[in-house]
Amino acid sequence: MILSGKTITVGVTGGIAAYKACELVSLLKKAGADVHVVLTEHAAQFVTPLSFEALSGNRAVTDMFDRNHDWEIGHISLARKSDLFVIAPCTANLAGKFANGIADDFLSTTLMAARCPVLLAPAMNTAMLESAAYTANEQTLRKRGVLFVSPESGRLACGDNGKGRMAEPKTIFDAVLDVLTVKRDYENKTVLVTSGGTREPIDPVRFIGNRSSGKMGAALAEAAAKRGAKVIYVAATNAMLPSVPAEIVPVQTTEEMRQAVNEKFALADIIIKAAAPADYSPEQPAAHKIKEKSFSLALKKNPDIAAEIGKKKGERKLVIFSAETENLEENARKKLQSKNADMVVANNVLLPDAGFDTDTNIATIITRTHAVALEKMPKSSLADVILNEIAKL
Repeated sequence: MILSGKTITVGVTGGIAAYKACELVSLLKKAGADVHVVLTEHAAQFVTPLSFEALSGNRAVTDMFDRNHDWEIGHISLARKSDLFVIAPCTANLAGKFANGIADDFLSTTLMAARCPVLLAPAMNTAMLESAAYTANEQTLRKRGVLFVSPESGRLACGDNGKGRMAEPKTIFDAVLDVLTVKRDYENKTVLVTSGGTREPIDPVRFIGNRSSGKMGAALAEAAAKRGAKVIYVAATNAMLPSVPAEIVPVQTTEEMRQAVNEKFALADIIIKAAAPADYSPEQPAAHKIKEKSFSLALKKNPDIAAEIGKKKGERKLVIFSAETENLEENARKKLQSKNADMVVANNVLLPDAGFDTDTNIATIITRTHAVALEKMPKSSLADVILNEIAKL
């Protein structure tokens, strides 16, 4: 009864895949969840509310103005008590409403009032799935933190073959478990995360730096802590701090980060180099504020922290990041080898909504045996994907 104590609202929209929602509700109920089903008017043309009532043990709602129940603002009360909202199938129409703030039936109003995680399982014709309108709506929802279970490829109801079939109920059920059950697979592990962009002083008021915000590092620290790890967080000056208990080690320059990592790495089982250390620093920072009309800087190469750790890591796992603008996988593999890392998380920082100071990322995870290209997702979601891949090493 892994979902015992959890309340899950399943929204069913008007697509042929609505019949699969019956199996999903059954799986959730068997796992111990309190399941409530909300159908759109068109969904009820495919599967009757009575079917869902028999499977869930709760009244299935279809009518915004149904008065045959205890008085309560229905869509608000259901939204408040839900731990997760799943829409399966999710039509292009519902996604469009949700993305643009349209609430004109019980399902869309309840969904808008929900403050719990939302998981959508799209199902539609390939042309609709790939349309500019749907693509824009999905991107909007992903930016807001809405989760998706990607549709599958195969024969569609219209007779076409292509991507657009709703994911199988077991796949959606597994996604629900990922959201609602906390893995403790990092218990008794210590994870060292470096985060943010270092600053190399030019004079007392200026520095060489970059646009790294530390959002990815903070997401990794939070995910690792929630999964049971002790976290050591080596944070550059501007790095976002994690909202979980962690040993915070503040640093400013690349050399300071190097010293901190070398001091702490022996305590760690896993080292994740999510920071963006400056590659160069001024040979001789000015003692006072520079006021000349023009000046030149002589730069020296900073130490390669990841390469140093790679030489002495022993049985520890070393994960590095590779921010690229071209030849993504080729350059990332070179770094994997040269730094003796176990995994590299590569991303093209020129892509929209990827790279520095964004809430989302588009990453490719590369190990010595395989590469996994990921779709755009919130950095919080990517953090768990990275930890899942580390656990396989």
